[in-house]
Amino acid sequence: MSKYKEIKGFKVQTLASDTVTSQALVGSWASGGSLNTTRALGLGSGTQTAALMAGGYTSPPYSAKTETELYNGSSWTEVADLNTGKSGIMGGGTQTSAIGASGSTAESWNGSAWTEVADLNTSRSGGGGVGQSSSAAFVFGGYIGPPRSAAAEQWNGSSWTEVGDLNSAKDEQASVGTTTSALSVGGTVTAVIAENESWNGSAWTEVADLNTARSGVTGSGDDNTTGIVFGGYNPGGANGVAVTESWDGSSWTEVSDLTTARKNGTPAGYPGGQNAALMIAGITTTQVATVEEWTTSPSFQKLNLGQVYYNSGSNAYKVTAQPVASGTWASGGSLNDARSQVGGVGTQTAAICIGGNTPPETANVETYDGSSWTEVNNLNTGRRLTQGMGTVYTSAFAVGGYYTPGYQSIVESWNGTSWTETTDTNSAKGAGGQAGTSTAGIAFAGVPPAPMATNEHWNGSSWTELNDLNTGRRNIGSAGTVYTAAIAFGGDSDPTPGGFNNAEVWDGSTWTEVNNLNTTRTELASAGTSTLALGSGGNPPVTGKTEAWDGTSWTEVADLATSRRELNSQSSNSQTSALVFGGSAPPYSSATEEFTAADFTINPVTTS
Repeated sequence: MSKYKEIKGFKVQTLASDTVTSQALVGSWASGGSLNTTRALGLGSGTQTAALMAGGYTSPPYSAKTETELYNGSSWTEVADLNTGKSGIMGGGTQTSAIGASGSTAESWNGSAWTEVADLNTSRSGGGGVGQSSSAAFVFGGYIGPPRSAAAEQWNGSSWTEVGDLNSAKDEQASVGTTTSALSVGGTVTAVIAENESWNGSAWTEVADLNTARSGVTGSGDDNTTGIVFGGYNPGGANGVAVTESWDGSSWTEVSDLTTARKNGTPAGYPGGQNAALMIAGITTTQVATVEEWTTSPSFQKLNLGQVYYNSGSNAYKVTAQPVASGTWASGGSLNDARSQVGGVGTQTAAICIGGNTPPETANVETYDGSSWTEVNNLNTGRRLTQGMGTVYTSAFAVGGYYTPGYQSIVESWNGTSWTETTDTNSAKGAGGQAGTSTAGIAFAGVPPAPMATNEHWNGSSWTELNDLNTGRRNIGSAGTVYTAAIAFGGDSDPTPGGFNNAEVWDGSTWTEVNNLNTTRTELASAGTSTLALGSGGNPPVTGKTEAWDGTSWTEVADLATSRRELNSQSSNSQTSALVFGGSAPPYSSATEEFTAADFTINPVTTS
């Protein structure tokens, strides 16, 4: 470490001595040994090099399996069968000590044979499940046939005990953790969701949603602060998606995709699954037997972005690249109806466009699957400048907005199929910002009668006023996937000419001014979170400029191909894969553009 001075502008230190401010789970998927029997929705337990896979099903015709196989890190060996064929099995454990439940029955594995044990209190299958051994397991959710269940039960080696229910009845979710510290991620309620619930040993709490809503998703990890989820399906990938996301205890980050998109796979990887997991079998268009192994880099997993590190093991310097040092915009599918001043919710591959101005105000709604827009059921009340609140395009809110003769307090909720009027906001509003989910969000700033600083919190049933912004304004950019962490930037205060470049962050109780945008503007599009946000386009003059926020400062990145204003939408949960649609150039636009940032990388530093 004698050449510090040759890396100018950086503090060089070992990874162990650096205070972590940002986590990147850097890893990749590789092929593992295939199962002997093709299937999906079985029970998985154990580690990447010592795993168990039991049961599951094949179709057509539907057939619940009894086969059990053990993995040694390269190949599978058939061992004693389950006593009864099962699929959608919930549970976990190790290769030599596991338990699985499906329907009402449960079976325990001792390393050589299965034994029937006490039944579940609530008969169901296809829910979440984790476990440390045959005497410690936890199952939650599932499908009763119909309906879905929110029930959660813990196994102590002899009996099942009902504990705190999930907040939402669901099935086909990913499971991460243990009996006392777990996550229930994604799944299906009435539609595919991105919802994430955290278990602390006594109760479930909703935390930050996935970036990509999906069901039939698979997960692995040691507790509710670390883990990965992978695969699954959504309307944009009905035969499976390859998306993998890592969890750091507060947010999800997309990492390397599966080699093969699939749904309803079986996980293994406890303990250490966030670093070494298995995706076992599952469904592409039919059941498959293939296995993939997730492995992270043994060094430099938790990093300060932009920092230089010395790796004493390899005697090398390495530097972490910023997640948005650069990026590009590409054309996506055009909206069916050209319009401006729309609301937006979702991700780059699963989004919803709400209302807008054609002119006049429209009730039209369209959903995006990553390539094309489809018209779906309209709002009950057509309007523009509505605030689209939520993180999942199948579970969204349209808050306020404008239709003649003025701004409204109307709120409508979307369940993936239709719009329903729900509790109004305390004050009429439009052209503001928003953050959070459809069950726990905030709506702030906007108009009327003059640009407002007001901030209202939605708790799933009612609105409550919270602390105001420091600067009242309208037509702002905003970002935030949880209601306790948001950013507001840009905007204007008509009739004052021009706009603002101010930015403020919200910590759940107060707004604090932070570094300004480089370019003053209003009517811009926005995406991301309170620490990783993107602001694009705007006015005046009409621009395509895009700026990325890294939690400290704004950096200009690639411009939109089509400069436009009157965007007024939050259209993506991610700074690194954002979506902008509609607006006015003028004339009114139907164009969609997709932003993709450069990958997070770890690069060697050459010295001489």
